[in-house]
Amino acid sequence: MIARVFVILLAVCLAVVAPVLAAAPLPVSAGAVLVKSGDALIWSHQADKRLPPASLTKVMTALVVLERADLDEVVTVSAAAAAELGSRLQMQAGDRLRLGDLLAAVLIRSANDGAHALAEHVAGSQAEFVRLMNQHAAELGLADTRFQNASGWDHPQHYSTALDLARLTEYAMGHEEFRRLVAVEEMQIRSLDGESSWEIRNSNRLLGFYEGLQGVKTGFTNRAGPCLISMAERDGKQVLVVLLNSPKRWDETPAILDWVFGLDAADVEGERVAAVDLEASEGRAVGAGGD
Repeated sequence: MIARVFVILLAVCLAVVAPVLAAAPLPVSAGAVLVKSGDALIWSHQADKRLPPASLTKVMTALVVLERADLDEVVTVSAAAAAELGSRLQMQAGDRLRLGDLLAAVLIRSANDGAHALAEHVAGSQAEFVRLMNQHAAELGLADTRFQNASGWDHPQHYSTALDLARLTEYAMGHEEFRRLVAVEEMQIRSLDGESSWEIRNSNRLLGFYEGLQGVKTGFTNRAGPCLISMAERDGKQVLVVLLNSPKRWDETPAILDWVFGLDAADVEGERVAAVDLEASEGRAVGAGGD
């Protein structure tokens, strides 16, 4: 009798989980994955593993700037900021720009020289700015996140997790200016003297191509690999996808978003959510419940 009841209960549980897992886009190439629909956790793989976040770091950089400075302040580019490599505007030492324009360059073009200049402007030095970044991470409860620079350069003590980055992004998207900038496809900014101008185009290839995409941030270093945080909304349904070290991020993100948007609303409510760990045998669900 007990065995029969157990079989019945197991069948009910599988009936609940199956709709979520049936069309799950498995496997993916990413080293870590986190997918949410609203407040519900849909799918995760090594979401609590500490990994290098590359330029996803700039979500926190922008957040600290937004909460400690005014968009109309004037930023003077230092020699150290102008010497930054990688993705950059190629500004010259002494260039003066509106803070809001530099922030746009950081979030849209992922400008390392812009991030460095903003860090020095806000905190006096990049080292002090990093202290503020880590302080803010602690305040947000990001226990598995630590920064060593404002741009996202690799360092043994510069890391985060898909879970922490999801929480950080959700918080940052609550800032109107952050939310506006990460959705901009391209714009032009100028130095205050008008002698220099830069056309900046969003490093997110999906903007303008994937229906409902709202941003958020790209990243890449040799150690971190290709990374991408994406948020999209359709018919009032919001989906967040975090991929770390994902060689196929431009293909996998749309596939994951399509999959989640195709789920029935009942599949992503409260206790009916299936959190999938790809390390589990045969891709089985290892937990259920709201996030």
